[in-house]
Amino acid sequence: HPGEDLHDGITFEMFLDKVNHHKRANLLYDPSHFVLQCLDYLEYIDLYHERIKMFHVKDAEFNPTGRQGVYGGYQNWIDRAGRFRSLGDGQVDFKGIFSKLTQYDFKGWAVLEWECALKHPEDGAREGAEFIKNHIIRVTERAFDDFAASGSDDAFNRKTLGI
Repeated sequence: HPGEDLHDGITFEMFLDKVNHHKRANLLYDPSHFVLQCLDYLEYIDLYHERIKMFHVKDAEFNPTGRQGVYGGYQNWIDRAGRFRSLGDGQVDFKGIFSKLTQYDFKGWAVLEWECALKHPEDGAREGAEFIKNHIIRVTERAFDDFAASGSDDAFNRKTLGI
């Protein structure tokens, strides 16, 4: 979590060294914590995609002021500079995340973890399930330009061109 645990890459790499890079030392990816830590959560996928086995789909926002920042003091969640939000109400780029996970053929779970300082949990759950459904990318079976390898009909092409 912000400032602790294994949610940053440097600490995770230290952990991997201690367990001799064991194949079962994997990650739960939660971009909301990266927003609160001001880390690049998209590059994190590029760096650690092989070890990401589960994805907490949770949103957050970070709005620092001259009085509080990453370490928001002992404020209620609603008053913190960094706080969790319902899906789509925060600052996480979920289109970027789902695209990157698809790019790396992510086979794990995308699980709604709802925590929001403002919205009712039943509304967050209902909206969140639909949000995830709408962001999952169905992978195509062929490249978008595959038509080029489909062959040609010389007679049709000549007729179309008038030659």
